[in-house]
Amino acid sequence: MPRPREFDEHAAVERAMHLFWDNGYEATSTQQLCEATGLSRSSIYNAFASKHALFQKSLRQYMSQATRRNIELLRQQGPVRQRLHDLLARVVEDECTPGRRGCFVVNTAAELGGRDAEITEDLRRDTATFVEALREVVLEGQRAGEIDGDADPLALAQFVHSTISGLRVMSRNGSGRAALENVAAVALQAL
Repeated sequence: MPRPREFDEHAAVERAMHLFWDNGYEATSTQQLCEATGLSRSSIYNAFASKHALFQKSLRQYMSQATRRNIELLRQQGPVRQRLHDLLARVVEDECTPGRRGCFVVNTAAELGGRDAEITEDLRRDTATFVEALREVVLEGQRAGEIDGDADPLALAQFVHSTISGLRVMSRNGSGRAALENVAAVALQAL
């Protein structure tokens, strides 16, 4: 009979997530994971099977939290354009917060997207979930007359999603608040 785990798996994954978020997958060593989680090397491998599996679990935990937070904002009451404005403003604010590390999803896509099939599939699923939520909001805006009813709602959702990713990459490349706000404003005008 296997021994019960003597640690909080969720907390260990959360600590690992922050380490991977700071350093990326390749630059994070197993020793660093041991130090961050408080687990021995054997405990990490017994609990998670591999560094890759722990990374994947960390990424999925982050995606669940971040995507849920964005979808909750999109599903609030009020004008659709205001919700989309608030979403883009949140991204700008997140990226302009001192000490910000960028978006773990965007960082992972840049590091592993297309090179790691499992991670790429996780990223694809997360994107599909978020784009679908954006599409639903665009449709709501079209029904309310806030957004051009002749526009393709999926294309507009993909445009907003790509704008968000672009803002995050711009921030990583050193663009300041004014540049990010300019892009967000133009994106809102284009809807």
